[in-house]
Amino acid sequence: MSDETGLYRGLTNYGDREFSRYLRRTFLHSTGRAPESLERPVIGIATSESDFNPCHRAQPELVASVVRGVTAAGGLPMRFPTVSLGEGFLNPTAMMFRNLMAMDVEEMVRAQPMDAVVLVGGCDKTVPAQLMGAFSAGRPAVQLVAGPMSTGRYHGERLGACTDCRRFWADFRGGAVGAAEIAEVERNLATTAGTCAVMGTASTMACVVEALGMALPGSATAPAVHADRLRIAEATGAAAVEIAAAGRTPDQVVTAASVRNALRVLLAIGGSTNALVHLTAMAGRLGIGVDPDELNALSETTPVLVELKPTGAHYMEDLHASGGLPAVLHELRDLLDLSAPTVTGATLGETLGGGPGWVDRAVVRTAAEPSRAKGGLVWLRGSLAPGGALIKRSAADPALFETTGRAVVFRSLADLAARVDDPDLDVEPSDVLVLQNAGPRGAGMPEAGYLPIPAKLARKGVRDMVRISDARMSGTAYGTIVLHITPEAAIGGPLALVRTGDRIRLSVSEARLDLLVDDAELARRRAELPAPDPGPATGYGRLFHEHVMGADRGCDLDFCVPQAPL
Repeated sequence: MSDETGLYRGLTNYGDREFSRYLRRTFLHSTGRAPESLERPVIGIATSESDFNPCHRAQPELVASVVRGVTAAGGLPMRFPTVSLGEGFLNPTAMMFRNLMAMDVEEMVRAQPMDAVVLVGGCDKTVPAQLMGAFSAGRPAVQLVAGPMSTGRYHGERLGACTDCRRFWADFRGGAVGAAEIAEVERNLATTAGTCAVMGTASTMACVVEALGMALPGSATAPAVHADRLRIAEATGAAAVEIAAAGRTPDQVVTAASVRNALRVLLAIGGSTNALVHLTAMAGRLGIGVDPDELNALSETTPVLVELKPTGAHYMEDLHASGGLPAVLHELRDLLDLSAPTVTGATLGETLGGGPGWVDRAVVRTAAEPSRAKGGLVWLRGSLAPGGALIKRSAADPALFETTGRAVVFRSLADLAARVDDPDLDVEPSDVLVLQNAGPRGAGMPEAGYLPIPAKLARKGVRDMVRISDARMSGTAYGTIVLHITPEAAIGGPLALVRTGDRIRLSVSEARLDLLVDDAELARRRAELPAPDPGPATGYGRLFHEHVMGADRGCDLDFCVPQAPL
């Protein structure tokens, strides 16, 4: 074995190369591995298990299956831990730490001797973080997702985190559900290992990554507790050995064509708004741009074929039983670039073949009879969002698509929490709720864009109204919500100039978001803006605050991108 492969790749330099080889063997002998195994191709397995990430609690068994696959294929499996991101357990938000995890993965893949790496993640920021890091490291890689939860049961109703979480909580806020019932519901929403059971960000990213060609065909949808998930893991381990032998690096797999295919899939499955930010960041690591105008053009010509919760009635386990993502890809094949490569070495067209043998058409519609004729996402521009904003029209109320309303402004997350349920809040259902300073620099860009309906309106039965912010929202959420407004308020974007009582116009048909205030008044307000918050004084928080880019650039750190995306 040469010094460029296997265990001897990237030898630590003590001034004596043979000593470096000898020392590595010495310490690996302490693990009881057979001496001949040390000459095999090394397959790293990046694990992201953590007690603070319940979605990943089945990862030890999953990783054991990867190990079996690697070993059977003649490789040497080497597990190593990385940062883990449990969405509900990180303050201020998992999004802020996605780039930290990406740096961790990049440096560990580059620094440690491995010929390829299997990236094991799930809870939604882990998958893009792992791929961002692997793309930058440039080592052969393949993604393995944890898989979605299976659904729970409550009084005869099937439930899944976290769309049903939000529905019951809205009813609780509105007084339709009591404290005892919400406590019982709480214990039945997330009953197995795995990521959210609906088409949230984790499930969306799993599908996007398979469409991108960076995961094995058919691997996106199997539930975390299904035997298929373990079979997929074993196959992924075996595939990693072949990928290492071929030297198939991510830049050979991910092309502009595969990114367009991934966007088509994102639109066809009514996927999470977060996926656009993540895909932009991932592609940016390879110097590939994601054009929002192209997103809108694709959205106009891509039918929605799958409507899981939060937009429909089904769950990820239903999609898996209905042919998984290959069933969707087969219906989209006339809109896809079938020559796009995949991590297996086959093209997308070769991978699809003749399509699945059986498909439940209640779950995966045909291209001829789609659920909706147009894709689920629209990129907005206008005087309030010069750099753009995003709306998930497939999860919104069409009656609100063309709205001109009065702004009710919350200056920060703390202001929102303090006043949204104030019985004296001056708000009507026709108003536009505005949240400022919740973007990347303002607050780390938490999933706060799903502003709660003010309690006084919720008690009257109001369940949706136009809400806008520079924040994100969970892929499990729903409503007429405009997100990712760029430039963000914290750096002086027009959003920072909005005041309660202003008129705001949303037009989905025109893809516009405008603040109806004259230029002279806006100039006066801009002159009164306070100095920007300097942000944290030390640590990763300072690094993030000083270098994070806007949502239109994927919220990546500017120094991690090799070149400005086209």
